[in-house]
Amino acid sequence: MKRFLIGIISILMIFTQVAFAQDNGKAQVTIRLANKGFYYTGDAIDNPILVHITIANKGTETLRFKLADDRMFSFDFAVFNSKNTKLPYLDRVQEKRTRYETVYFREISLECGEEYSFVENLRDYIHISDPGIYYFEMTFYPELYKSKAIKNVSNRLRLDVKPSPSAMSVSKVAVANEKVTILKPESIAPDKVVEQTIVARQKNLWDQFFLYMDIEQMLLRDQARKRKYTTISDIERNRMIQDYKLDLMQDRIDNAIVTIPESFYIEKTVYTQTEGAVTVIEYFKYDTFKEKKRYTYQMQKRDDIWRIYDYTVENLGTE
Repeated sequence: MKRFLIGIISILMIFTQVAFAQDNGKAQVTIRLANKGFYYTGDAIDNPILVHITIANKGTETLRFKLADDRMFSFDFAVFNSKNTKLPYLDRVQEKRTRYETVYFREISLECGEEYSFVENLRDYIHISDPGIYYFEMTFYPELYKSKAIKNVSNRLRLDVKPSPSAMSVSKVAVANEKVTILKPESIAPDKVVEQTIVARQKNLWDQFFLYMDIEQMLLRDQARKRKYTTISDIERNRMIQDYKLDLMQDRIDNAIVTIPESFYIEKTVYTQTEGAVTVIEYFKYDTFKEKKRYTYQMQKRDDIWRIYDYTVENLGTE
């Protein structure tokens, strides 16, 4: 009788895993390089390899999965050299996954056709010490790393890693490659900063939109994010900032700052040596009416550059 019950339980577990695997087949995981350009040997901070990850629901029913706060418990990177030899993980990755600790996560639901994206630094997982041609892919675990029976494997990408250049060679590359343009904030008036930021959003130029924005301070406007931010490492803070930018780009949070106005005009600008406020009247066009709002952008001046760190919105009715 005992053996019979064990057999029944085993069969049920197998059917459960199969059911999960079939349900998980709705998820499509794709990756692409977020910071296209030259990649060099080096560490995670100075020479990041940022990977843009997208999880999409390609099925007809709601897709639900878990996403760990520490992404090392949600997926793997596998990197192979030209001889198809897999590179080892960093020691800290192995240590985290093998020691007993509570894994915090959030449950995410995607309806049919919806996507969820974020960015991870490949070098936070695997050290690429030698120059050469590499290939890598990502495995996503929707029930977290310890439930590895359920997984999704992404597409595979090629990665060219060059030797780390000396200071002299870096300057030569910067001069020779005229097509590479690095955006740098300029010392312009607060109203011009706000004007350029809004116009950049109207044109979907995200790099320019974020150019004069203090992303860290914008993120800390939310008290829950602030509490978490103050308790994590510098690497995790950088990841949190990148995730916040992606959430803004996908209109998931702080919708008011990324909503595109049809037109606008600067109403008032007030500033001292280090603090400023720019008030803007913005118009948003819908099918049958226009909405009018007053935005007040709070600004700080550091290193002779004005940056937006907060904002408020006042509804002024419709037209």
